[in-house]
Formats: sequence, structure tokens, C-alpha cells
Amino acid sequence: MDKIPNYIVRGAKNKDILISVRIGHEGLSDAIVMELSNQLNNRPLVKVKANQGVAETSEKRKILFNSLASESKSILVFNRGNTAVYWAGK
Repeated sequence: MDKIPNYIVRGAKNKDILISVRIGHEGLSDAIVMELSNQLNNRPLVKVKANQGVAETSEKRKILFNSLASESKSILVFNRGNTAVYWAGK
């Protein structure tokens, strides 16, 4: 994987980015993967939040967020707690 540019990392950590995709109690689904992919076609960064109870431990969240990146062909730039920011890589 190529190094993520610093301006993308700074943008991902910006608190002004609104959460636009939520992972509900049913977990990762094709609809969520498609929604993230569609949003990344229209803008470079998308913030995703896993609802409380979806992935209780940091290890489960790491697996969930990495799976979403892999399935949506995006790059996980930054995650903290139940929130992650994805980049289209373009």
C-alpha cells in the first residue's frame, strides 16, 4: 500500500467531517459497503460510525473497519473508538 498523504491524514482527523455512514446492530452488510463506495465516488473522505454494541472490543472494531475497507476497495485512514474515516485513494 502506498503511503497516505499527510493532507489526507489531517483531513481525516478533522472533527468537522460529519458521520455519513452508520453500521447498525446487524453489522457489516452489502448495503453498507455499497453506500461507502458510492459516497467515496463523490468525495475523498467518508466518516463511518459503528453503533454501540456492534463491535465491543478494539480488536473486533479493527477487524470490522479493515473488512469494510477491503470490501469497498478503500483505504482506512484513521480510526478512534467506534469511528473510522475512509479514503478513496484518488
